[in-house]
Amino acid sequence: MEQLLEFQSVSKSYGKRTALRDVTLSIGPGRIVGLLGSNGSGKTTLMRIASGLTRPDSGTVRASGHEPGPVSKASVSFMPDKPVFESWMTVGDTLDFQRDFFADYDPGKASRMLDFMKLSRKDKASSLSKGMQERLQITLALSRRASLYLLDEPIGGVDPVSREHILNALMDFYEEDSTIVVSTHLVADMERIFDTVVMLKGGGVVLHEEVEQIRIDSGKSIDQLFKEVYAEC
Repeated sequence: MEQLLEFQSVSKSYGKRTALRDVTLSIGPGRIVGLLGSNGSGKTTLMRIASGLTRPDSGTVRASGHEPGPVSKASVSFMPDKPVFESWMTVGDTLDFQRDFFADYDPGKASRMLDFMKLSRKDKASSLSKGMQERLQITLALSRRASLYLLDEPIGGVDPVSREHILNALMDFYEEDSTIVVSTHLVADMERIFDTVVMLKGGGVVLHEEVEQIRIDSGKSIDQLFKEVYAEC
């Protein structure tokens, strides 16, 4: 089976701070993967390397079958942890940007997501609340028919009532044979959608396992295990 994301002995440091330490993992198609860890565990660095925005100091990476860069970006959709649209843009402008830059942009899917997220093309993106901006960010990422979706903290600014709505969108709108990797520390809210979890601690992988196997082996929820692993963080 072709792996959609592969890290082999990947390390990355910023000055004296080690962000990733000898990370090796493989993720196949048709999965929703929780990338879990406390602040500073390396989640965002892993996402940025997978998306091609940051280069590792050592090791090799393949995303959707390619080294991260211009070729991989054609089939990898990345949602960063902060909005990337310009201050003058309306919601419609941000979607037009996706249409112009990505051949896999699906206008019908984008329109359905706008309705689902209760967004209007006429609204100014920078004037939206933080929660609505995150809805827009998710809409932009999932408006493409990508093979790999990388979502960095997609519900961090969303109120608890809205989280269920957005999690339903993640399950309903991603491509069936693709994979979503979702970084988060809000494990209790999100664990129901995960097929697999990867836990990072101190820049290294401390767990990579199927969710159901974890529950069978440990008798615990993913949130309970998360709290144990990161109790001292």
